[in-house]
Formats: sequence, structure tokens, C-alpha cells
Amino acid sequence: MIVAPQRIPVAAPSITEREAELAADAARTAWRENHYAYNARFERMLADYIGVAHAVTVPHATAALHLALAALGIGPGDEVIAPDLTWIASVAPITYVGAEPVLVDILPDTWCLDPDAVEAAVGPRTKAIMGVDLYGSICDWDRLRQIADRHGLALIEDAAEALGSVYRGRKAGALGRVSAFSFHGSKTVVTGEGGMLATDDKALFDRVLFLRDHGRKPGDRFFQNSEIGFKYRMSAVQAALGVAQMERIDTLIAYKRAIFGWYRDRLGSVNGITLNAEPRDTVNSYWMVTAVLDPSLGLDKFAVMAEFDRRNIDSRPIFSRLSTLTAFDDRPISKRFVSPTDRGASIAQYGVNLPSGYNMTEELVDLVCAALREILEKP
Repeated sequence: MIVAPQRIPVAAPSITEREAELAADAARTAWRENHYAYNARFERMLADYIGVAHAVTVPHATAALHLALAALGIGPGDEVIAPDLTWIASVAPITYVGAEPVLVDILPDTWCLDPDAVEAAVGPRTKAIMGVDLYGSICDWDRLRQIADRHGLALIEDAAEALGSVYRGRKAGALGRVSAFSFHGSKTVVTGEGGMLATDDKALFDRVLFLRDHGRKPGDRFFQNSEIGFKYRMSAVQAALGVAQMERIDTLIAYKRAIFGWYRDRLGSVNGITLNAEPRDTVNSYWMVTAVLDPSLGLDKFAVMAEFDRRNIDSRPIFSRLSTLTAFDDRPISKRFVSPTDRGASIAQYGVNLPSGYNMTEELVDLVCAALREILEKP
């Protein structure tokens, strides 16, 4: 049996002396009148990179989505259409504002929202569509925008996993009215924890800034709160890490794509394995390399993970369908447009995320792929 000599993690950041240098500088200098200098720098770098006018640092992508929904005025009695197959953090903020997530099926290749399913789910209470660029793949944003415009809906882009992906010449995060990014330690760009909200809408941006700091205008020194807001700010040290990461964003994205290329060369022709898609006119940043196994192989994601674990290789399951989680047992409204036969059911059951961190080399990918072939050949 193939066993890795050292544990291969499923994710790992790329941290250099530059990150350490800027984080230390922020700890020493980002106080008083300089307290926001690194945050402003990080915000400008990301906004310029994705091609939008405004960005604001927050503690995590969940906070960015919460602020987006609140700033859009979405609340009790409203519905937001979202994919059934995603991490729960995409839709949890919908419930924070008192609205109801309405879950729909995904496309079989990109694993992102099916526009036809979205169209069928639009109703009188629908106020927004939330597309999730899953694992670096990217939604059919032209069709989603057409649906949103036709019904007067806000279009929200959860780009938490897709920094660097491109749709028809536009980068992920610039494809909805407002977007969210994550800089969790597993992501393409990391700040430990952390996130960013991005938008071209100045009025929405101003509203977000107001809500982010306990319902007061930016720069307020008199504690004159006119609404009850939130406390969603990123520390200067985290922002400094983000600045250092963004200084070499193109290199980071290129390495992620190289990792996927190594996997594709070794697994792309293996019967019964489907890897992440990259449709025409798109660029996938491949945050995670994901293998979806054919059901005929008789191995679900948890069985494959257990076999990888025996071989000292870490892995993660593709996200479960939200409609199958006990967290949604008391939300029949959320689940009324999904069924056990949806395309997402098979993908959720048989998908596994392979080691995709910046520690990966061709030799390590060779080892992981050999282990996976061995697992598939096991009786």
C-alpha cells in the first residue's frame, strides 16, 4: 500500500519573509493616525486587481455577505435564491437578516447555479440571487444577470473561493452588484481569517461602511450612532499579510493552475474521474482540485477519504447539499425546489477535494494520484 512518508495536508498557504516583514511593521506602526493604512492599501490592491471601484476589509466572507444583504435592505419575508451545493457560510447570512434562502440545483460541469433552476424559483418574495463561484469555478453570470434584470433582483457574487478566476474577460468579484471574498488560511490569498466586500455601487459601499462600524459614519469620534449596526473590521496585521500576498497574486494564481495541470495530466484520462471544469471564455483559478467519482466505482467521498487517511494523505469532502443537513430540517421553504434526484446529489456524494496547497510539488501530486489509482483498483 502506498503511504506518504509525511502527512500531505489538503491545503497550505504560501508565506514568505515579505509577509512576516509587513505583519511586523503593522504591529509596530499601524496605530493612531496610521491605524487603517494597511487596510486601505489592501482594499485598493484587491479592487484594482478585480476591476471594481470599491472594496472594504472585513473579518471573513460571511461578514461580507451579511453586510451586503443588510445594505441591500433584504430582510424578513424576503427570499434569496442560492445553490443547494455550497458551504453553509454562503447562505447562513441570508437567515441573519431574517430572510429565507431558497435552494436550487447546480450545473453538472461547473457545479455552480443552474440558471434554469433559478428562473423556476423566482417568486413574489424573491429579492436577490446569490451565485457561488464554487472551488474556483465560475457561474454563468450573463444568464444570471439577465434573470436578475428581468425580475428586478439584486445579484450577489460569493467569490470566496474564486479569486483570480475570470468570466469572459472580467475577474471573479466584479460580476455581481456586490461580491465577497475569503482569506481564510486555506484560500488562494490568506490573512489567517479575513474577507473583503467589493462593489462598483458607491451608495451601497457607503451603506456598508456605515453598517460595518455600529451604525455610524466613518471617522465618527463622538459615538453618535443613528442605527444599530455590526462590528465587522479587519485588523491591520491581517491586512498587512494581505498586502504581501497581493503583491504576488499573479504568481499565486499561476501556481494553483500549475497544481491542477499536474493532476489533470495524471488523472484526466482515468475512467470514472471527473475533475474541475474550465468552460470556454473562462479561467478557473482552481482553489481546490476536486475529483468526482462515477457512482459505478462503488466508493463515496467518505470511503475515499478514509482510504487516503490510511495512506497519510489529507483530503476533504465536496460540500454536502444544504437541503440534506439537519441545520435545514426546519426550513421546508428553503428546500421546496430541490429533490433527491437533482444533479447536485451525485456530485455531493462522490466528490473529494485533493491536496491543493502551495506545498504541493509534481512529486507529491504523483504520490497522491498513485494512491487514488490504488484506491480505485482495490476490490
